[in-house]
Amino acid sequence: MAKHMNQHFQDIILQVTGATELFEIEVIQNLWSGYGKIIRMGIKGTEMKSVVVKHVKLPLQTAHPRGWNTNRSHERKLKSYQVETAWYEQWGSLCDENCRIPHCLAVKHFNDEVLMVLEDLDEAGFSGRKSSVSWTEINACLSWLANFHATFLHQQPEKLWPIGTYWHLDTRPDELEIMDDKALKNAAKAIDQKLQSSPYLTFVHGDAKLANFCFSEDGRNVAAVDFQYVGGGCGMKDVAYFIGSCLYEDDCEEMEEQLLGTYFKALRQSLINKKSTIHADDLEQNWRILYPLAWTDFHRFLKGWSPDHWKINSYSERLAREVVEKLNTK
Repeated sequence: MAKHMNQHFQDIILQVTGATELFEIEVIQNLWSGYGKIIRMGIKGTEMKSVVVKHVKLPLQTAHPRGWNTNRSHERKLKSYQVETAWYEQWGSLCDENCRIPHCLAVKHFNDEVLMVLEDLDEAGFSGRKSSVSWTEINACLSWLANFHATFLHQQPEKLWPIGTYWHLDTRPDELEIMDDKALKNAAKAIDQKLQSSPYLTFVHGDAKLANFCFSEDGRNVAAVDFQYVGGGCGMKDVAYFIGSCLYEDDCEEMEEQLLGTYFKALRQSLINKKSTIHADDLEQNWRILYPLAWTDFHRFLKGWSPDHWKINSYSERLAREVVEKLNTK
């Protein structure tokens, strides 16, 4: 049996999978501050061979004299787990094969603990994890993002982050405060408002880095995990963040047109498939203008959070300067 989990939760896993026996295969990841784990569980007595269990043990406020309410980082993390459970309970079923996510078998709350029982994507044919990518994999991820954004265009992010991404300005005042780049610091609010005033808001994954994509063996198909920062926003936030997570700055710059072209082609196709009445030309025109702002929005966070981060490069600096100058001349 699983040594990391109470009997109540073990019984739930047996029940939702129809299994007769559970055993722990591996701890995939320990969650923040040791409050929980992501575990791959083997199961017997059913067709499924395994499931992935995200077990979050929320700290009881009374047990923490330091005071969780005053600590922004802890508050943000606690909210992120609430968002992820809401995502699987209310929204995840709207994702189809073109923006594949793990199927959710159960979400259970018990005292100060939360249990998410998810399909094991490894068993489902998405066992590949990449630290570097070819065009095939980039194409698969951009296509996933395009289909995800098309699926949730104009939806209200109920029970999710009102504005998604883990670097959103309103949730990162500490990082903004310590920024040395005064021009970017002063423009931060205007950049955020521009992004949020797009007439084409959707849901953003919010942490669409390469590490959160699981690939098929040939790299042509992909599924995504980790929905703690899903919420409302302009799709360009995910696209800019994803590109920055897997390409060096020279490639980001040289391939920008190819990357955006690939994304918008997939977005248009997805809108056609969904028989959407949204005007694809207007959407693309609006989001292309917002791409450098989305890039600069993340760059703003990085400069406050980790000023010597490897991603702070000449391409990002130049884009940010151009964005700030344009805002200042209007």
